[in-house]
Amino acid sequence: MTVSWLDKAVAVFAPVTATRRALARQAFDGLARGYDGASKGRRTDGWRTAGTSADTEVGMASALLRDRMRDLVRNNPHAAKAVSVLVNNIIGAGIMPRAVSGNEALDKAVNKLWDQWSRHCDADGQLDFYGLQTLICREMVEAGEVLVRRRMRKASDGLNVPMQLQILEADFLDATRNGETAGKDRLVQGVQFNGIGQRKAYWIYESHPGDAYGAIQGSFQSKAVSATDIVHVYEKQRVQVRGVPWGAPVIRSLRDLDDYEVAEIVRKKTEACVTAIVFGDDESQQGVAPAVTDADGKRVEQFEPGLIAYARGGKDIKFNQPAATGGYGEYKRASLHTISAGFRVPYELLTGDLSQVNYSSIRAGLVEFRRMIDAVQWQLFIPMLCQPVWNWFTEAAWVAGHIPEPDVPEEWSPPKFEAVDPMKDAMADLLSIRSGTMTLAEAIARQGRNPDAVLAEIASMNTKLDAAGIVLDSDPRRVTKTGSAQTTDAFAATDTTD
Repeated sequence: MTVSWLDKAVAVFAPVTATRRALARQAFDGLARGYDGASKGRRTDGWRTAGTSADTEVGMASALLRDRMRDLVRNNPHAAKAVSVLVNNIIGAGIMPRAVSGNEALDKAVNKLWDQWSRHCDADGQLDFYGLQTLICREMVEAGEVLVRRRMRKASDGLNVPMQLQILEADFLDATRNGETAGKDRLVQGVQFNGIGQRKAYWIYESHPGDAYGAIQGSFQSKAVSATDIVHVYEKQRVQVRGVPWGAPVIRSLRDLDDYEVAEIVRKKTEACVTAIVFGDDESQQGVAPAVTDADGKRVEQFEPGLIAYARGGKDIKFNQPAATGGYGEYKRASLHTISAGFRVPYELLTGDLSQVNYSSIRAGLVEFRRMIDAVQWQLFIPMLCQPVWNWFTEAAWVAGHIPEPDVPEEWSPPKFEAVDPMKDAMADLLSIRSGTMTLAEAIARQGRNPDAVLAEIASMNTKLDAAGIVLDSDPRRVTKTGSAQTTDAFAATDTTD
């Protein structure tokens, strides 16, 4: 650290101040050297970064991002596959609940009610609850967000639990609602917050803004719907009010890949059209652009498959030899790697290309992918959707008089991941259960099933087998691990009476 003449002058009259100046300069120099990413120079002159809030960025771009991503999913096979892979892994057959209040009779009654209600919970009358989960997850990934509205029903509607769910696309949320309300509430892109920052209402259109029928009827006027009747599902990447499509980082990459493939196809088709060209041998005509004509002497303005073009004074024929396209496969593979990274999907699952993987590499890749899926399930989908819907369900069942209390604790069982090597995974579960590090109920729940239902089914089947006098090799009560008969029947009761 150098000491300037000003520092020396200050030190003469105020040594303490001079010392503080020197220490401050030293600290500043250390900070300036600490982050290369914050340095300014020739290499970063074109790097423009805005310090805008997440809501500002999302508000300006969300509608266009949503429309472009939907277009890509409709027309680009890789975008469609990426969305499908994410939805299939996050939801699968469905994230299933079970009541765990500790009261066996209450849990059984609530689970039975849920099974009945979940079949008829769709306000459109087409899907069950697990089908709605798939649709909601698809909208969350493709459009960035989705709304679920609680619809209470009358007793005359014939539902055991008088409530249904209505799915609303993100377009229903009026993004033009911003600023303050008359009551000093804050509006951010259609979401109304009270004074302490809690969500109070959502401003919802009566019809989809892109619906032609709604435009004719003039029904594009948003109304406030209480936040207690709305579930808003999206991924929070910053402190933001609304979400963005998951494929937003690779929208341009997907489009560029489409354009590149179209250009290659057009080039190949053009090369294939011209079979041969007949040239002239008059040297005086070599500097003149040849006039390509058809058999009738008319100028050829477009190429057709199998075309033989005649140049002026043509006497010599040369056949077209389409050139091989170099680097096409490498470019496409690199682009697909980029796209898979943007969607957070393994390249092999996105493309179905397993030519360059083995058991160890695919298992390692799937482990990280499954960890990401677990995070989405337990940190996003279950708390944002499943838990609020369960609370709505138990409240409605209580109001209808089916259960004695409105709050019933529950557990959720996401779908199991298919094993790369089922034998090894089964043995690992067995060792975990025997060592006490995992319970049987936990192992069953990881398979995506209800442990109570599975154990009840096993008990019922064992009773039927015993009544029929059938002994299966898979019955540990009768047969040992090695296949021999048990020496002592564990289920034989000991008679202690006289």
